[in-house]
Order: sequence, then C-alpha cells, then structure tokens
Amino acid sequence: MLKRIQFIGLLSIMAISVAFGQPTEKIIKVAVAADHANWNYSIGEKVNFTITVTKNGSLVPNASVRYEIGPEKQDPTQKKSAIAATGMIKVDGGTLSKAGFLRCIAIAEVDGKEYRNLATAGFAPGNIQPTVENPADFDNFWEKAKEDLAKIPMDAKMTLMPERCTEKTNVYHVNLQNYRLGARLYGILCVPKKEGKYPALLQVPGAGVRAYGGDIATAEKGVITFQIGIHGVPVDMNPTVYTDLGAGPLSGYFNYNMDDKDRFYYKRVYLGCVRANDFLTSLPQYDGTNLAVTGGSQGGALSIITTALDARVKSLGAFYPALSDVTGYLFDRAGGWPHYFDKANRLANEKKDKISTISYYDVVNFARRVKVPGYYSWGYNDETCPPTSMYAAYNVISAPKELYLALDTGHWTYPEQGEKMSAWLLGRLKP
Repeated sequence: MLKRIQFIGLLSIMAISVAFGQPTEKIIKVAVAADHANWNYSIGEKVNFTITVTKNGSLVPNASVRYEIGPEKQDPTQKKSAIAATGMIKVDGGTLSKAGFLRCIAIAEVDGKEYRNLATAGFAPGNIQPTVENPADFDNFWEKAKEDLAKIPMDAKMTLMPERCTEKTNVYHVNLQNYRLGARLYGILCVPKKEGKYPALLQVPGAGVRAYGGDIATAEKGVITFQIGIHGVPVDMNPTVYTDLGAGPLSGYFNYNMDDKDRFYYKRVYLGCVRANDFLTSLPQYDGTNLAVTGGSQGGALSIITTALDARVKSLGAFYPALSDVTGYLFDRAGGWPHYFDKANRLANEKKDKISTISYYDVVNFARRVKVPGYYSWGYNDETCPPTSMYAAYNVISAPKELYLALDTGHWTYPEQGEKMSAWLLGRLKP
C-alpha cells in the first residue's frame, strides 16, 4: 500500500511540475530587484533596478553583466553592458507613461557561462484595460453551444483503478461523451469511500499533452476531485504516447481552426469543462451545492472560462491564467499565451477572421461575466503569461476577488502559493 501511495503521489507531482515547476537551482545566481518593496510605481515615477551576482551566497566581484530594459515582451528601450565591481550594480530603469510593466533582464557571465534573471516593475497595474473586442453576440454564441452540448448524451463510463485506490479513496478512469457524438473526454475521478455527500472540485489542465494521476490528497480531505485532460484521449497511457501526440498530431493544437469560431479547437475544450461538471454534479456522492474549479496557465484560463459558462460553479482558483487579452500585441503591448500576435506569429495570424474568432475565446470576455468569488495568484516575472495580459482580465472582474502576488515568480509557483490556494478552496467548499 505504501508503494502504491508513493506512486500515486509521484504521478501527481509530475503533473503539477509540468505546469508549476520551479526553475533549477544553480551555484551562480543572478538576482534582479526593483527598488520598491512591492515592485509597484506610479505612472511617470522612475524605477531603479539592482542586479546582484553571487556564488554560494557570496558576491562575485568584477562580474560581466549585460542588461536590457523595456516594456515586457516588447523591444527594449535600452541595452547596456557593465562590470559589477563588487558583484552588485544599480541601474536606472526609467519609467512608463501609461499603465503597464517595465522589465529588466540581466545576463551575467561567470567562468565562461551565462546566467540570466529578471525583475518587472508594475506601473498602476490596476488601471490596465483590455484590448480584445467584446462581441455583441458573445452570450448568444455560448448559450447556443451549451444548448447543443446538452443534447449530446453523456454516456459516462467509469473504470475503477484498484492500483491507485487508497484506504479512504476510490480512483476511477472516466470516459465521457463531449461536444458531439463520438467525441470523448477523459479524466481521473477521486471519490471518498466513506458514505456521505461531498463537495466537488474540477481540476482543469495546463497546456500540453500528458497523463494524470488524480488528486487523491484533496479527496482524502472530503472533496470529490475530477482531474481532466482536454484532447479526447485516455489519460492513463504510457508517457511516450503523449510525447508522440504532442510532437505530432497535437503539436500547436491551440492554433487549430482559428479562422472559424465554430471549429476552433478550444470550443471542444471549453464545452468539455462544462461536460465535466455535468458528470460531477450527477454523482450520487455530490452534495448538490458546492462546486469549484481550479488550474494554472491554460488551466487558469479554463477556471475563469468554466465559471463564466456554468452557473453551477460557486468558486474558482486560478494561477497565472493564459489566453488573456491575446490581442495586446496588436496595440504595442504584451498579449497572453499562446502569443498569437507577437512578432513570431503576427504575419500568420493578423487576419480579420482570426482576430474575430479569438474574441469569442479570450479570457477577458469570460472574466467580465464571472459572478462568484475567485482566488488568483501570479508573479510579475512571468514570461509565458505576461502580467499585463493577466491584469487586463483581472481588472474587469466585478465579482469578489483576491489576488496573491509572488512578485519574483515566473511561470511557476512557490509552495506557499499552493498552500494558500488549497486553503481558500477548501474553505469555500467546506464552510
């Protein structure tokens, strides 16, 4: 039994690390910090950045440093090199004339090897407004999609996974029919064994293609958990299968059919999250009231989206939501992952039909429609999901909301962030 629990824990850790993994530690470290403790500034106020190079915790004298400063994900406004005589230098970062984020990226060369880090200063981030269009028929489009989904039989199939079950929890591989006949949705369901009624937590995935182990730890605290994949393939196969899918037919799935809002890949994904809730709320063990959704990155986006689409959701927890204000690049500022309109993709995607399609799928337009409390967490140094894009979505949420910032994090989380998120969700699910 101990080996079985250890294996299950390993699967969960592997799944979490894909979305929330911390960077590898190195002997040589570069630290970059803004001169305000909260890294926030008024528009027009000057920011100074301090760059520090250490080895085994001690300053590295005469370190060669080059740095660039500019609005995040945009061309730098200054690029310079310097020798950090004491191992530390202070640089004038300048300012911004409008709400946004100014980033300093530093690269130090020590013993012929380069080490990189960054810091990002926020200028009135609470004033950032979205750039994406809010279509007049947005609500009608999604209501029609949900009506069509409701006509598709769920055809739920649950397969007990004895090797993953524990003394307190049953674990199932679940197979549901999704947005059209024959299309499937798969996930790992964990249900407390003790007879009773329980709240439920839908866990939606970050980007990529992978297996899932299920959230047994939360289930053992008295919560039904359902961890889903989005690609219509079983989530308990050999890892090499997902590697092959990710490098082959599912490579770049987030671009598929972007020129047609009815065929865009994410339509099946968003409706699949609603279908997952259809299943959760149909379980005899569900308490009939308490349902939450959580995830990070693509999963952070799906948490907000699912909550907006499905009134059964009473709470949401989102780490660094992707797919937020993706049109930002068209207005000379950072846009959200997957960066449809940045320099690398702009020529291919800057077409009216694609810009129109994405407005029906951007997190911003779902965030406008969130009506229940949410807990959010991210850092200013995220280069995958730029804070400009996330604030564009967060700032339009009118429902009760709480943001926990871990300023120096990139596209990863500290344990404290996970602990706070879990405590908030459990508090909401089990009042």
